[in-house]
Amino acid sequence: MKSSNHFLKGMRDGLPIALGYFAVAFSLGITARNAGINALQGFIMSMLNNASAGEYAAIASIKANSSYIELAILIFITNARYILMSCALSQKLSPDLPWYHRLLIGFDITDEQFGIAISHPVPLPPQYLYGSYCLTIPGWAGGTAVGIIAGNLLPPIVVTALSAAIYGMFIAVIIPPARKSRTIMVIVLISFAASGLLSLIPAVAAMSESLRIIILTVVISAAAAIIRPVKEEI
Repeated sequence: MKSSNHFLKGMRDGLPIALGYFAVAFSLGITARNAGINALQGFIMSMLNNASAGEYAAIASIKANSSYIELAILIFITNARYILMSCALSQKLSPDLPWYHRLLIGFDITDEQFGIAISHPVPLPPQYLYGSYCLTIPGWAGGTAVGIIAGNLLPPIVVTALSAAIYGMFIAVIIPPARKSRTIMVIVLISFAASGLLSLIPAVAAMSESLRIIILTVVISAAAAIIRPVKEEI
């Protein structure tokens, strides 16, 4: 398949993701507006950090007047799961793929982008992800900017209600695969229960929420891989 065809296929698969990003980023923009971030700042921030949890944590840190070092550490911890995704995705790339393509691909590895990329046949052409990025990145950044602008125009009660919409993104990510796989459903339920229980333990509750998520992700996913490994097709 030609590079242009891979690019167009990536745009096709990235369109629904971009629409979803716009809706979620709209709510994120309202949160950013409450932290004193203007539309231009929000647009640039989302162009450079296409990660809902990481960006939400950054906005909360900015609102709390945290230092740059604290902000950098918080973003690193919150987005650490993308390191795991990148390691898994690197196995689908051609060994001859130049380093600059790998850097560009890694720039926008999100949960949804990882989902469409990991299901693509091997080797994964970079043009496929570039096509998706051309829609998803502007969709995320544009949604943030529009959310900030709308947050300045809408009544406070509407802004408060829309701020809760960001949690719908996480539900939308886990429900479809959980319905298809009983194993995934059990893992999701265990994750919910473990997260709630750990928040009640004083020593663990003292950790940041993002750090607890990273620990739970590594421990639970490793246990699931050992107990219920995915069978390789020969």
